[in-house]
Amino acid sequence: MFCSKQFRLGAPHAYTALMPTWLDALLNALALPQFGLSTVFVVSFISATLLPLGSEPVVFGLVKLNPELLWSAIVVATCGNTLGGAVDWWMGYGAHKMLDKTHHSAAHLRALDWLEKLGPKACLLSWLPAVGDPLCAVAGWLKLPFWPCLLYMAIGKFGRYLLMTVGMLWFFPGHYGS
Repeated sequence: MFCSKQFRLGAPHAYTALMPTWLDALLNALALPQFGLSTVFVVSFISATLLPLGSEPVVFGLVKLNPELLWSAIVVATCGNTLGGAVDWWMGYGAHKMLDKTHHSAAHLRALDWLEKLGPKACLLSWLPAVGDPLCAVAGWLKLPFWPCLLYMAIGKFGRYLLMTVGMLWFFPGHYGS
């Protein structure tokens, strides 16, 4: 229990006083290559939710420092990002139950119709920046079949990680791990 005035609930900086310590601990926990593949998994999972975080630089950094982890890093990032997409799908599914009576604009209805026509294959586009993660949520909203959506998400995300990592390695050659 905190006794200090600094940590009482009414203090204006009670929560911000520990922010630098907390942030340093978080950054140290996510540092490469100390945690390696687990870091890639966590960052790729979080970046697949609706939080703005890019996991490609983390994958690239790990592979740049440890070239032998190329395929492991891509597979782990794909798994983390796909599971994050599954969370988006379930959030959309849950939101559908709560907001089913909301009025939709004509453009919104056309987009929903287009996605319903494509079905789970629309989740192949889950790799796209800015629209991919919400697309997974919309797939859940539309109650598209979960397992086919998950498969198409995994295919799209695997392709993105493969192309992005190999592309960055091609543009930035050399090994820095020594």
